[in-house]
Amino acid sequence: MSYLLPLYAHPAVDPEAWRLAARAGDRVRGVVLNAADGPGGQLDPAFASAAADLRAAGVPVLGYVDLDYGARPAPEVAADLGRHREWFGVDGWFFDRAPAERAGLAACRRTVRSARRTGARTVVLNPGVHPSPGYARIADLVVTFEGHWTTYVAGFHRPRWTEHHPPERFCHLVYGVPRALSGVAARTARARGAAVSCAVGGELPNPWTALPPELLEHAS
Repeated sequence: MSYLLPLYAHPAVDPEAWRLAARAGDRVRGVVLNAADGPGGQLDPAFASAAADLRAAGVPVLGYVDLDYGARPAPEVAADLGRHREWFGVDGWFFDRAPAERAGLAACRRTVRSARRTGARTVVLNPGVHPSPGYARIADLVVTFEGHWTTYVAGFHRPRWTEHHPPERFCHLVYGVPRALSGVAARTARARGAAVSCAVGGELPNPWTALPPELLEHAS
């Protein structure tokens, strides 16, 4: 089991979380750097320092880019890509609110191609649901579930087409998980065909302010 960590806590507010993420090593597929719903309007030295520490520890840093389900103009996306690379030296990309319908696939493919031209080693698409099958062929990792634990337990459905891809290509992000069930959530993800996950106890509006409990215990 490996982890994708959308760590949406400022490094100056919770430096320990960032230090522990760096110490988690090869258990982490990537840490998502989200300074301000993207790279922000100006360089934040705290995020730049945290990104450098992660890279020095061999942990990939993924720049957060919002696609607004395919509605965001391409020049805005390109500007985010450029700032992330210049300011934080990211290793890859986490495209949040990615489209899921077949109609959006061609435009998303162009976006991913542009991202790969930046030298990205990892491209993650996060539609938060199972998308049209073609999306799995253009990304290294697809987040096919993002939501609350209660929904994950009661309402998850896995399409048959996912069985044609290795579980390392899929990720589940689950919040509102009781601490005692964090490990259960990770094992459930694997059983449902996702070898990458992140299960945390936080709630909306921003549940992604801490690391999964079992990862904290491993890294500490």
